[in-house]
Amino acid sequence: QVQLVESGGGLVQAGGSLRLSCATSGTIFSIRPMGWYRQAPGKQRELVAATTRRGTGNSTNYADSVKGRFTITRDNAKNTVYLQMNSLKPENAAVYYCDVRWFDGIDYWGQGTQVTVSS
Repeated sequence: QVQLVESGGGLVQAGGSLRLSCATSGTIFSIRPMGWYRQAPGKQRELVAATTRRGTGNSTNYADSVKGRFTITRDNAKNTVYLQMNSLKPENAAVYYCDVRWFDGIDYWGQGTQVTVSS
């Protein structure tokens, strides 16, 4: 069963930091492509950061708007994927979702966690 549970969202002032966590339901997630997406009111869901297994390591990619400020990492021992968000801006406010591309090609999502950034 594919389960993702996000946490770590909240209210932060502009310039502050948050770390989002995505707890997965098993070690098999360590070899699957995973990502963080966000959706602001009235906007489409967009990719923020993604990580893909490459050999013994991981490759990552980021939306241009978050490069240098956000970092996606995996802790395989904890079956968890993180999104460290620094220098947050009001436009980063959204519901953030964790995603995994499963073996069947289907994307599975968590329930989302709200990030609010005050100016």
